[in-house]
Amino acid sequence: MERRILLVDDDVAVLLTLKAVLEINNFTVETASSVTEAMEKLASGVYHMVITDARMENENAGFEVLHAARRQAYKPATALLTAYPPQDDAWKREGAQSLLVKPVGTEDLLRQIEALLVLHHDVQHEEDEKLLSQPTVPLGRDPGGWNRDGTKKAG
Repeated sequence: MERRILLVDDDVAVLLTLKAVLEINNFTVETASSVTEAMEKLASGVYHMVITDARMENENAGFEVLHAARRQAYKPATALLTAYPPQDDAWKREGAQSLLVKPVGTEDLLRQIEALLVLHHDVQHEEDEKLLSQPTVPLGRDPGGWNRDGTKKAG
């Protein structure tokens, strides 16, 4: 199964190193070196995960990328990559599901990414199951004659 990651960082050395590590471990990786480039990639591609540096053009650049990723219909997993981890969990409120602290070792990075992808898949599956269990209006019937739970209205 192809696992596509969008990796966003303005440090070219970090970007190319992480891309190489991920590709060696069977991920398909696209890169972006700015918020603008990341937005373009998010709009034109589908990714299983978005990993973004926290600070790029400004201190909130990574959060801008996370917000854009969370708005995508395909709902990618999200991780914030930073050398300056926040003291609180504001990164979670901003849309990151995982915090990757630089420098991060290869094994630790891969373990965290795999765990996040599994967790994200399970959460998405649960949400899909909830949607599928919602009652629907039978085809060919007047929707006005049915209750929200799919039973026929009295009268």
